[in-house]
Amino acid sequence: MDVKKSLFDNLQTFFGFDNFKGDQESIITNVLEKKNTFVIMPTGGGKSICYQLPALMQGGTAIVISPLIALMKNQVDQLRAFGGSDSIAHFLNSSLNKAEIAAVKTDLLSGQTKLLYVAPESLSKTENIEFLKLITISFVAVDEAHCISEWGHDFRPEYRKIRQVIQGLGDNIPIIALTATATPKVQQDIIKNLQMSDATLFKSSFNRPNLFYEIRPKRDVIKEIIRYIKQNTGKSGIIYCLSRKKVEEVAETLSLNGIKALPYHAGLEPKVRADTQDKFLMEDVEVIVATIAFGMGIDKPDVRFVIHHDIPKSMEGYYQETGRAGRDGGEGICIAFYAQKDVDKLAKFMKDKPVSEREIGTQILKEVIDYAESGVCRRKQILHYFGENFNETGCNCMCDNCKKPKQQFEAEDSLGILLKLIKKIGEKFDDAHILNLIMGSETAQTIAYEHRKLPEFGIGVVEGVNHWKSLIRQAVLNNFLSKDIDNYGLLALTNIGLNYIENPYSLKFILNEPIESAADDDEDDVKHGSGTLDTQLLQLLKDLRKKIAKQKNVPPFVVFQDPSLEEMCTHYPISTEELKQISGVGNGKAMKFGNPFLELIKKYVEDNDLERPIDLIIKTQANKSQLKVSIIQNIDRKIGLEDIAKSKGITYDDILKEVEAIVNSGTKLNLTYFVDEIIDEDRQGEVFDYFQSAENDSIDEALKELGESDYSREEIQLMRIKFMSELGN
Repeated sequence: MDVKKSLFDNLQTFFGFDNFKGDQESIITNVLEKKNTFVIMPTGGGKSICYQLPALMQGGTAIVISPLIALMKNQVDQLRAFGGSDSIAHFLNSSLNKAEIAAVKTDLLSGQTKLLYVAPESLSKTENIEFLKLITISFVAVDEAHCISEWGHDFRPEYRKIRQVIQGLGDNIPIIALTATATPKVQQDIIKNLQMSDATLFKSSFNRPNLFYEIRPKRDVIKEIIRYIKQNTGKSGIIYCLSRKKVEEVAETLSLNGIKALPYHAGLEPKVRADTQDKFLMEDVEVIVATIAFGMGIDKPDVRFVIHHDIPKSMEGYYQETGRAGRDGGEGICIAFYAQKDVDKLAKFMKDKPVSEREIGTQILKEVIDYAESGVCRRKQILHYFGENFNETGCNCMCDNCKKPKQQFEAEDSLGILLKLIKKIGEKFDDAHILNLIMGSETAQTIAYEHRKLPEFGIGVVEGVNHWKSLIRQAVLNNFLSKDIDNYGLLALTNIGLNYIENPYSLKFILNEPIESAADDDEDDVKHGSGTLDTQLLQLLKDLRKKIAKQKNVPPFVVFQDPSLEEMCTHYPISTEELKQISGVGNGKAMKFGNPFLELIKKYVEDNDLERPIDLIIKTQANKSQLKVSIIQNIDRKIGLEDIAKSKGITYDDILKEVEAIVNSGTKLNLTYFVDEIIDEDRQGEVFDYFQSAENDSIDEALKELGESDYSREEIQLMRIKFMSELGN
């Protein structure tokens, strides 16, 4: 039989493709020849076919070791659709019941099953090992092989046992190991652990020319994400967060803002995760908000954007996650939000880990920080990390750094100083120490090694730390220096660097632009943004408020307070749903007073042909917060405010603020039981009458009018709350 013809025939028959991509044909031929094979191919390069096609063409069953249940289900579903038979592929994992496991084993024993997907944990179970000895195994495919290495971003200790299990299944079973992300160090780990030094290596370029890479400062991140998605309606995307809690919060906020989004993380039930994945593949959901667990092996070619809400822990993770965008060669936008406090959080998590693990994690994280803060071509940095050289002129403005004009500096003198210094002190230090030495910082290390006595100590103060940071980073990227990441990130001279010391020449480096720091406010609290205040509309709204107040026989501030009107003049709400998102306007006030205000704003927008910043009105869960619901329930049960505050672990002043916010947003609360115990009926009537005729709700003015010796601030505040509740809601 003509093997080549057979290959193409089967490719067409099973997968409907006319041609192989890249090295696929050579890889499949290698597997068919029973040789050990190591495949490093970027996400979207077509790794799956490299083991699926030879499995379908051979006798026996190929064992595919895969780290995720969702990945197995997705690939088995596809193979069954291609092959036309449910028995052609199976998975064996914890999601199956006893009857389903028995059915899988029956198909395997009959010889009908060509591929069996197993998790490493399932593979190592004694009963499964004994069963697999009963069938003919064509080869073993180790997918996501980087999980073997502690230097890999998805390290799984169970992967370390794979070789031992394979040896127990039979003699000379060929192995194909596949990964989309492997630095030279991780590659060595995979080869050593799987004992496949004889493997043929197939390494594709890591460059994904259709992906656009961008780093943004982390400010108003939810608003930025919602704005981006609404500008790209109908496009599929994935948003990655570091914690399950954040995944849930972001997914809920997107849903509240009319975006079809669902959360995905390991804490959800397997059925929920599988349903979520199916909805994404079937386009019933536009956006998945996920931890890193989502996306491995998911065959959705038209993911148009990948957003990192939090900076990722490693370059491998970042590369693999961004690689899920644009797998069809079309648009793929990759945006990551960066803030120093996120880096601090990640560093804090590592403090409790064993020393060796902490040191590895620190070096891996440092690469991410350097990538985010550097002004150099993003693509060049990514490819350099994976041992591939790239000329940034080939980026074609497909990253934020290449798109904007770069500030450059003459590097000849500084580079010479740097390289000579590293040679002089013996290539035993990382970039942080070199930077401290050049900037003249007295640290434990510069003192211990007596480097503060060197003439180079403090030589870089004039140029500044950013100059030297930029220089060191680009000296590595341009191969004047090598950074040994698996050995504390020590810097060593390369042959290029040694030659440069002897024969220096003029060259330009790019000056980093420090990322603007995120706002001091916690970005988790979605703020109502403030654009330019429309004073003309504000006056119209105040006139309307005065008119309605007269009709209702209440002071104007009972209708809407000034801050609420001002926010209406920056966001221009024209629907009840939008109005409810304005601070100080809950459901009650929107329903009671909202319509005339909405009509006025709508007409004003039309008459002045205004473009409303609607995407900035972010709906949140604020009105549904557990604290507020609990306060309302406790007041309904007539529990004293001091007791509620104590039970919630907050101060009495805080409980008054919370109660006032609830009332001002339009919820009616009956506080008579509490107020009657503090203020007698006559004094209540006097304060009530004051507010009825007052021009504003200021407590200071009320105290001045009513007498500070007769009333306390607390009494006035309580009466203001009661007044607003009874008249306004």
